Amino acid sequence: MAEISILTEDDLRRCVALDADAVSCMEDCFRALAGGTVVMPPILSLAIAEHNGEVDVKTAYIPGLDSFAIKMSPGFFDNPRLGLPSVNGLMVLFSARTGLVEALLLDNGFLTDLRTAAAGAVAARWLSREDTRSVAVIGAGVQAKLQLQALTLVRPVERATVWARDTDKAAQYAALIREDLSLDVSTAPSVHDAVQGVDLIVTTTPSDAPLLQAADLSPGQHITAMGSDTEHKNEIATDVFSAASYFCDRLTQVRVLGELHHAIDAGVCTPDEVYPELGQVIVGEVRGRCASDEITLCDLTGTGAQDTAIATLARRRAHDAGLGSLFNSG
Repeated sequence: MAEISILTEDDLRRCVALDADAVSCMEDCFRALAGGTVVMPPILSLAIAEHNGEVDVKTAYIPGLDSFAIKMSPGFFDNPRLGLPSVNGLMVLFSARTGLVEALLLDNGFLTDLRTAAAGAVAARWLSREDTRSVAVIGAGVQAKLQLQALTLVRPVERATVWARDTDKAAQYAALIREDLSLDVSTAPSVHDAVQGVDLIVTTTPSDAPLLQAADLSPGQHITAMGSDTEHKNEIATDVFSAASYFCDRLTQVRVLGELHHAIDAGVCTPDEVYPELGQVIVGEVRGRCASDEITLCDLTGTGAQDTAIATLARRRAHDAGLGSLFNSG
C-alpha cells in the first residue's frame, strides 16, 4: 500500500512563493538541461479552437531528482467572460525509482505561473544589463504581474510601463503594481510607446499576431518573450531576429512552438540553424550578452523539466510544513 499526498492550491500557496529559492530552482533546471542528461519528450498539445482553448501535457525526468512530474495544463482564453480563470490544471508527481504516484498537486495553474515567472527572472539575470531599472510589460494578466515581481528579485527595477489591448485592464494592472510592488508604473497607448527608453521588455500575451517590431527597439534592450508556447501564438515580429541576439529555453521546442518557429516559416531563419539555449549560457558553454548596446531576445516556451523541478520543490516544502492530506492507494 502506498501513500499519496494530495495538495490543494491553498496548501501550495502556503508553502511555495515567487522568491529567490524559486528562481534558483529554475536556474538549476536550465543548468540540468544544458548537461544533456534530462529526458524530456515533446509537448503533447491539444487545440480546441471552437472554444479558444488548448491543453498542454508536459513532463521530464531530471537525473538526481527522486521524482518526476506530468503536468496537464488547460488554457481557455474566453473564460474571463464567464467569470472563470483562463488557466488551470494539475500536476502528478511519480517516483523516479518505482513509477508509483507520490503526490497529486491540485494547483490550478499556480505552479506553472510561478515557474514561468521565475524562468523570466533567470533570463533577465543572465541576458539583461545589470543596471536594468526600467521595464515594459506587454499584457496585463496574471503572468504580467508575476514577471515584473520576479524581475525585482534579480534587477534593481524602479519603474515600469504597461500596454494591453484592454485599457481598463492596463490601468488596473498599473494600480495593482503600485500598491503591491511600490514601483512607478504608467500605461502606454501603444506597444511602441511602451518600450521607448526602457531597459527590458517582457511580452506575456496569447497573441497570434506580432506585437513587437524591430523598429520599436533601442540599443541595449533585453526582450523576454513568454507568450508563444503553441504554434499559432506569435508576439515577436520576424525582423527582430535580424536586430537581436537570440537565445531560447529548448531549441528543439522553439523550432516548433516558439517565436523561432515563425521566423523559420518566414525564411528569416533556417530550420537547421543552431541557437544557444539559456542553460548553455548559465554553464559557460556560450556567451550571453557581449556588449552594453547589444539587443538580446530570449524565447521561453516553458519546459517539462521546469514542471518537474517546481513540483519537486513544492512537495518537499509541503512535507516539511506538514501540509496536505494523505490517501492510501492499493
